[in-house]
Amino acid sequence: MSKVKYALLGFGGIAEDRIAKEGFGCDAKRVGTPKYAELLGATDINPARKEAAAKLGLKWYENTDAVLADADIQAVFIATNNRSHAPLAAAAFAAGKHVLVDKPLAINSDEAKKLVELAKAKKLSLSVDHMMTKNVLNRKARDMVLGGKLGTVNDACFHMEFAYGYDAAEAATWRCADPGELGGPIGDVASHCLYMAEYIFGQRIRSIAAVYYPKMMSIAAEDGALILATLESGMVCSSRVSFRDFRGGLGGTLTGLGFEVFGTDAVLRAYGTLFQLSGYADEPIQQRMEFDTFSKQENFFIDAPENIYQGVIDEHADSILTGKPLSGEEGLHNVLLCEAAHQSAVQGGTGVNIA
Repeated sequence: MSKVKYALLGFGGIAEDRIAKEGFGCDAKRVGTPKYAELLGATDINPARKEAAAKLGLKWYENTDAVLADADIQAVFIATNNRSHAPLAAAAFAAGKHVLVDKPLAINSDEAKKLVELAKAKKLSLSVDHMMTKNVLNRKARDMVLGGKLGTVNDACFHMEFAYGYDAAEAATWRCADPGELGGPIGDVASHCLYMAEYIFGQRIRSIAAVYYPKMMSIAAEDGALILATLESGMVCSSRVSFRDFRGGLGGTLTGLGFEVFGTDAVLRAYGTLFQLSGYADEPIQQRMEFDTFSKQENFFIDAPENIYQGVIDEHADSILTGKPLSGEEGLHNVLLCEAAHQSAVQGGTGVNIA
């Protein structure tokens, strides 16, 4: 079977270690390879990244124009800073390339809507890297919740809280220094919490109410936020996100990235599943999920890892091979949720309906 040929636009640390090595299987001995996709090359505004790409056997392109001019490239994975997502995606569509974007799809909903419209007009596939839905334990959680294993579910909390921005170099990055990038804890990690809430419960969020945490950090972005999301069923779940929390160290931080889902018969508690990990033995923590029926607790672990980035890439590539392009609507919806959280917080926590 022929595979869809991709190039990476942006080749920073995450693009190298997660997207190239894992998602596209450049570290095949460790993670295997995707079924439907192949990575041919990469480019970055920092020419010093050429050496890292060469070590993975990737073709180096001097710039984005060179990538888009290559007839062998069918699709691009955009892994640059948030502000450049929309213009790069639009340029790729103009060149007839399919597009997969690291989240968020764009820095505002106007830009995101234009990309969705462009993809539809060009009949090209557009998707966003909402990779946490591919985590083995997160998928099991969804099955258990929707299968009624917890009884009637009436509450849940999703949380991604860690320390980022206390160091001067971190504070100067686009995530902390430029609120217009849709970085900060809301754009950077609440975005994950919100699509995961929708995934676990199989329904859309229809309104958002949020407040910012008290300002204690010397960063331009918000320190953190508490977000209440009302689902279609009327149930309200919460997300807690921040850049200000030390959580003891690496172990406490990573295991604390997870969620609790509360039912009348049981509670599900996930540890470390809201992150970039897939469950390999060499990862810094072991992800687990606890099923607590109040009289006994059962722990679930990942015995057979499935790479979360490969899941997203294969889904996008398969849509190209089958002629059923993805619309990008999920990415647009997620940007709307993040915008609503900021709008609500600025208004003092009043609810904002999602269009």
